This record gives sequence, C-alpha cells and structure tokens, in this order.
Amino acid sequence: MALACALATTLVLLLPLTLPQRGAGGSAERPAAGASSTVAHGTQAEAQACASDVPGKEPERSLKPSASESGAAVRAIKDRGYLSVGVDQNSYGWGYRDPNNTSKSSELEGFDIDLAHEIAGKILGDRNAIRFHAIPTNERIPAIQRGEVDIVVRTMTIDCARLKDVAFSTAYFQTGQQVLAPKASTITGYDDSLAGKRICSAKGSTALAALKDDHASGKLPASADISTTVPNQLDCLVRLQLGEVDAVVTDGALAASQAAQDPTVELKGKPFTKEFYGVAMKKGADDLVRRVNQVLEDYRGDGGWQKSYDKWLEQDLGPSSGPPAPKYK
Repeated sequence: MALACALATTLVLLLPLTLPQRGAGGSAERPAAGASSTVAHGTQAEAQACASDVPGKEPERSLKPSASESGAAVRAIKDRGYLSVGVDQNSYGWGYRDPNNTSKSSELEGFDIDLAHEIAGKILGDRNAIRFHAIPTNERIPAIQRGEVDIVVRTMTIDCARLKDVAFSTAYFQTGQQVLAPKASTITGYDDSLAGKRICSAKGSTALAALKDDHASGKLPASADISTTVPNQLDCLVRLQLGEVDAVVTDGALAASQAAQDPTVELKGKPFTKEFYGVAMKKGADDLVRRVNQVLEDYRGDGGWQKSYDKWLEQDLGPSSGPPAPKYK
C-alpha cells in the first residue's frame, strides 16, 4: 500500500503544476517571458569540429535532402503503414499532454509533435499515420539502436558524441544550456553563484556532459554538487520544487517552458552554450535521413515551422528570427 501511494504521488508530481489555457488560435493566455527570448535564434553558429572518428567532422552537417522513397528504411515505413516516433510527454510546449484539453482526450501536442506529424504526412500521406512512444531522456539513443522507433523528435541536441551512435537530420532549432532556479535564489547564472549549490540535470543530456566537463576543468566551482541526475529532465523541476536541489541546468528552451508552468522559478543568466536540435535516426538509414531533411526543407520554406513556433513557443521564448539555416555535407 505504501509503495502504491508513493508511485501515485510521483505520477502527480511529474505532471505540470499549472498549464495556462490556450485560446482558440492556440496561443497561451499568459504574458510573454521576455527574459528568455535569447534562447531562440535562427542564425547557425559555427560548428565545433568533431574528432576524426566522426564522419563529417561538423555535427550540424547532414546528408543532402532527397524526396526519393525508394530506400530500404523509407520503404519499410511505408510498407508498415505508420511512422514510429520517440517523443517526450512531459515537456510543455514541446511534447506534452494538456489535462485542460478535454476535446482531444489529452493527445500529445507541442512543437516537436507538430514536426513528427509533418514527417509522417510527407512520407505516408497521412499526418496521423504515426505511433508515439514516450521515452525518457536517457533512452533516446537506445530506443533507436534497438529499432523500437524510426526517429526521435525530442529536443535532442546534435553533438559529436551522439553522432557515433545515431544519425541526425539538419538542425531544426537552436538553443543553449541555461540555469533555472527559484526567483528568490541568490544564484545569478552559470557562474560562481553556484558554489555550494546542488544542481540537477538529466542522465544522457548535454547539460550533464557540460557540468562534468566544467566541474573537472574548474570553470564550475569545485563545491558545486552535480551528483543529482534523473531519467527525465522534468524530474529536475520536481526536485527543485521539493527543495531537494537548488538549481537545474538544461536547454534554455525547455527551462523557459518550465518557468511558464511554475511562476516561482526563473531563468538565471544567459545561455552558456549554443546547441541545435535535430531529428535522430538509426545509423546507416541514409535514405530516411535524406527524406527527413527534405521534409525540413519544405517545413522551413512553407511557413509550417514558423506557424508551429508561434503557436507553442513564442509566448515563452519571445519572437524568433526563424529556424537555423541547414548545413549539408
């Protein structure tokens, strides 16, 4: 009985504490979080060179787009009749179930969900020919490698280490790591104010990688405690709300959405990295990578990307200058 109660409590805590109602046009009825507008840019930053064992050297470079559907990976999807997609169900604005939305039985919605539907629609001719698999942050790569999903659209940063295990599309969003903490906190950003503070990050995240690197190099105060890690990034917000940690480090785009859910927390300081989200796929599925890149080309050009951004993210991240420009090998 005690275990059941504990599990029930955990499930409740993992749901957003407050979800602002959205109007008929999809816009959230709340003031914009102007302080977080620095996390959404359309200009591609210079890519950091990868090691020699990573093909292409630059992480954001991907295969040139193609509308061909004759490759093995794309054919397998078409023969099956649906696209299998790994997504998040707990990230407000990106991939989540809105308990206030009674008309759709709390279907998944958000910026990443829109993109997944767009890919399904272009490959299969039906935007709803899709099966979503909610996966935690640390299961994104394993789910692809095990063949459980065709693609992962889950605020997944393209980086050199991940390119050894999966393939990526071109970048569809730019963000950067940022600090989230209570408004009353003395923390001012990713700086010396983190000395002696307990910091939470998600397992398998670029935030944790940055924390480990900076802790070892001395960029992060030695007294900062980075030992708290969780399977899902939203779990960090729960830990913060419970007072079990003092700060969260995650993508600024995600942190801004969490700050919109909980008015007691806010972004501290500016992003301290430049990162790009991509659609992840199995290594060797070059035909699928090219097909997804063609979908992204069309999505950027026909206004679909901007429409989705305006609906799900503008209220929290501020106006965007558009998606990152694609880079190809």
